[in-house]
Amino acid sequence: MDNARARILSRIRRSAAQSDEALRIASVEDRLMHPQRNLVPERGQGDEAHRIAVFVRMMEQVGGSVEILDDLNDVPASVAAYLRNTNRPAAIRHGQDERLATLPWHRAQTLTVSEGRAEDSDTASLTHAFAGVAESGTIVQLSGPDNPTTLNFMPEAHIVLLEAKDLVASYEEVWSRLRDAYGPGRMPRTVNMISGPSRTGDIEQTIVRPAHGPKDMHVIIVKSP
Repeated sequence: MDNARARILSRIRRSAAQSDEALRIASVEDRLMHPQRNLVPERGQGDEAHRIAVFVRMMEQVGGSVEILDDLNDVPASVAAYLRNTNRPAAIRHGQDERLATLPWHRAQTLTVSEGRAEDSDTASLTHAFAGVAESGTIVQLSGPDNPTTLNFMPEAHIVLLEAKDLVASYEEVWSRLRDAYGPGRMPRTVNMISGPSRTGDIEQTIVRPAHGPKDMHVIIVKSP
């Protein structure tokens, strides 16, 4: 080890040894209990209509599609229409999420609805988003039996139900909601942030879809009552 590097490391060790361990631990715990937000972009800031407009623009820029509904009960018919218009089988799989299970699926009589984790034969899935981020057109999904992670990535088409009340301006608001939902020091096993369908530009900078997930991503936003 050269002398300059040895001197620097020596100073670091002396500084660490001289510091008060209890004070350092308290400082870290205080930071975790009172997280501070960094600079938040203004792009997503605004009322519900503004957030929806920004989200739609950002999602469409990365190849996704969006439909906006006024009534949650119209979701089954919307799902059936999307599958029909994209020439896919009239079949959908979702998890145990109560909001999806209690939708009036009888309104889409031709649609076959299954529940559980994705299977190799599934061509389309439906999940309920924990949140959406307007500034980047991103969907936030939490793992668990309500919305299994396999539904996000295995089927060719991923349809997402996003309630407008859960569409926030920035990522910082998502983390605040997660802390409120799970409590200090607790998190779901997996948090997936998804911006559009799976794609890659690794080969000659040419965008190819899909890459490691769904070919298509369709978001259904239901406005607040």
